[in-house]
Amino acid sequence: MQKINAFLMFEGQAEEAMNFYVATFNGAVDSVTRYGPEGPGPEGSVLQATFTLGGQQYMCIDSHVKHGFTFTPSLSLFVTCDDEAELDRLFTTLGEGGGVLMPLSNYGFSTKFGWVNDRYGVSWQLNLP
Repeated sequence: MQKINAFLMFEGQAEEAMNFYVATFNGAVDSVTRYGPEGPGPEGSVLQATFTLGGQQYMCIDSHVKHGFTFTPSLSLFVTCDDEAELDRLFTTLGEGGGVLMPLSNYGFSTKFGWVNDRYGVSWQLNLP
């Protein structure tokens, strides 16, 4: 059986971002493998890590190669919130240091919805059905 995971590539912020997400969503870090002194990435940076948010496992790395691209809102993480307080908290927390793509409002397809890019460039759609 195939298993499909979201894979997030950072350039030096993988552990910081993973810890931010785990704290924000009351998740868990599952595993972290680091580059050693032999590289090719900086020693101690994340070769590969896995973490769980809301029962879904994610993978992340610190790429030692600089790329001409980063995350795009064309692919976002969609979160269905249990209540308005949770949605407001997530919108504020995830949006801090990032940017608002759609402010919190009733857009007709949900009771309340907002879309933000976080400080790491990952896009989050937050929904209250």
